Amino acid sequence: MTRIAFLGPPGTFTEEALLTQPDLAGGELAPMRSVPDALTAVDTGEADLALVPIENSIEGSVNVTLDTLTFELDLLVQREVALAVELNLLTPPGVGLADVRRVMSIPHATAQCRSFLARELPGVELVASNSTAEAAQEVGTTRPPDTAAIGTRLAAKLYGLEVLAPDIVDHSDNETRFVLVARDGVPAPTGHDKTSIVCFQHTDRPGSLHTILGQFSARNINLTKLESRPTRRGLGDYCFVIDLEGHVADEVVADCLRDLHAQLADVKFLGSYPAAGERGAVIRREADQAWKAADTWIASLRRQVRS
Repeated sequence: MTRIAFLGPPGTFTEEALLTQPDLAGGELAPMRSVPDALTAVDTGEADLALVPIENSIEGSVNVTLDTLTFELDLLVQREVALAVELNLLTPPGVGLADVRRVMSIPHATAQCRSFLARELPGVELVASNSTAEAAQEVGTTRPPDTAAIGTRLAAKLYGLEVLAPDIVDHSDNETRFVLVARDGVPAPTGHDKTSIVCFQHTDRPGSLHTILGQFSARNINLTKLESRPTRRGLGDYCFVIDLEGHVADEVVADCLRDLHAQLADVKFLGSYPAAGERGAVIRREADQAWKAADTWIASLRRQVRS
């Protein structure tokens, strides 16, 4: 049975995202304490796959995931999963809003609820945890009379808590993107794919980013993400994390990556994989049908070639 590591404990949004994938939900699920622990489990062979959060529509990138994949481990993204996020204020039974003096959760979650906390719980102490579920587990186990957790309804059910205030996020369109990673292997192109790379410059000089972006512009390749990250080699030394539409098996994408690799100090390939999105499956079906029609057309032309 495939063993899949994920950011635990049970009841996290990562687990909810994992359970939306039928082929993953039937595997052996292994909750890990942190994102690096989940990724390292794949690197060491303790797990076959890992699902981890990488980006939120409100708070942006999950830096610990980006940095671990960029600088510490050599893993490849197999797919992405997008999940609409609902954050709730969870308390032990009998604890009211006026009783709450401390709120526990992962910092990404508390940051998404700033307005609610400022309005309803001004001056509340924020306590960081490794995940929303770990916060719920702590509150559900110790049952302090003055502490709440920010987490999922699933976590409330698992740890015996009540949803004191539902859906407390500041913005209604709150979505988190997760990536499934493995030690090796690139999924076959589907017609609706994304490729992730990290570009390292030789030196920080004027026009260096323009040179990189020019490779994509010249080939009409759309970028869905561009972010700079410090390389850890010195102040002001940055690399660029880039997500682009297309697959390394596409000739135009391969040609672009070839030129970048030739010009830059290094290019790290993080993977080519099926893109998420509500219309993803439809786009992939249409692309598959279009490819089959084009293949039939080419075959008909080739049959006309004289021997």
